[in-house]
Amino acid sequence: MSFPLPELPVTVEAWLSYIESLHPKSIEMGLSRVQAVAARLQLEFPSTVITVGGTNGKGSTCAMLERIYATAGYRVGCYTSPHLVQYQERVRLNGALISDEVLCAAFAAVELAREEIALTYFEMGTLAALWAFEQQPLDVVILEVGLGGRLDAVNIVDADCAIVTNVDLDHMEFLGDTRELIGHEKAGIYRKEQIAICGDSQPPVSLLNYVSALGVPLKRLGVDYRIDAGSNQQAQYQDAQGALAVDSLRLFGDYQWQNAASAIYAVRALHSQLPVTDEDLLQGLTATEVVGRFQYWHRSPDVILDVAHNPHAARALRRNLQQLSAEGGQVFAVFSMLSDKDIAGVVDILHDVIDEWDIAPIQHPRAASVEYLQECLAHKVSGQQIKAHQDLPAALRSCYKKAAKNDKIIVFGSFFTVAAILEITPDQWIS
Repeated sequence: MSFPLPELPVTVEAWLSYIESLHPKSIEMGLSRVQAVAARLQLEFPSTVITVGGTNGKGSTCAMLERIYATAGYRVGCYTSPHLVQYQERVRLNGALISDEVLCAAFAAVELAREEIALTYFEMGTLAALWAFEQQPLDVVILEVGLGGRLDAVNIVDADCAIVTNVDLDHMEFLGDTRELIGHEKAGIYRKEQIAICGDSQPPVSLLNYVSALGVPLKRLGVDYRIDAGSNQQAQYQDAQGALAVDSLRLFGDYQWQNAASAIYAVRALHSQLPVTDEDLLQGLTATEVVGRFQYWHRSPDVILDVAHNPHAARALRRNLQQLSAEGGQVFAVFSMLSDKDIAGVVDILHDVIDEWDIAPIQHPRAASVEYLQECLAHKVSGQQIKAHQDLPAALRSCYKKAAKNDKIIVFGSFFTVAAILEITPDQWIS
């Protein structure tokens, strides 16, 4: 059966609008559709591939690996999600965002290959990224899992090394409502005869059983490698290959040391394929920056952006805020989340380290309403501490006007919350 050639979009914006309409569901788990189209595209994945999954820390770990290999002189492709401001952030070639021309060509290649197969937005984007990588002479490709692992579109690739950063509760409607169920899904990115790494010091039994059934030796944080961070923001890394002293990271938070440890282990484990000196490893690691991961966006008062959107990330955010408490001042939260996230759980963790909650809706179909945000907050926070606003920029303006120089304004709750702030200019909130 032949299919008529469609009139293809010619801009990235038009392509994104088009691919949103291809599948009736925004998320449809399963690999059969993506595998079929990948076969038609004749994707072979010739580069060394590292896949990174887990509940939190995936983006930071990918960024560390990308920067390390680039510093060592390798040609690197990196695919992450979601994006904050522009779609091109998801696909990077040698440290640069993919060009509009190459991205449109990638979408066109996938569109012509898929024919009758309906792909979701993420599946279409994943295949486009993989196609774009194969058009380049890359040495290493780093892929971030979008959701789960076992049935995620990224998992059509048999990686040389797979990392699960940690396992906690998120996306429970798709992955299950316990760490054991979620751990099984995350473990699905592991393969026989590959390097398998877990950055969770207490992984679920289901993950351990999955790897055991594969016959793969799992390398675990706290067992096969460790990192000890001191009070001077330096750390000592240790594995069977020896110790490595790591200077302070640009990424803030104790959990980033854990991500760094997994990245270091992966680079050392892949040394026979991609040799990296300790000097290049350390230089790349300590230079890594990631937008929206406890990122200082403005100073005096400090405006900090954090994409924390589940209880596991909220616990990490709490520790960061507690470390800053010695500086004094109040903490204002510009806060909004998607309605299908555990809003009450996040509030329960953070309610006593935030002095005022300034809430507004995210511009997204799954956004929690202001009324629902207020309802979740009311169980733990007094009414005087909650201020409702028309939109997130208005919430930030309100906080900035009343904040003293040593106060902190933390913008968090979702990638979409942070994106709404990144899209405005200083004159739209500083007045």
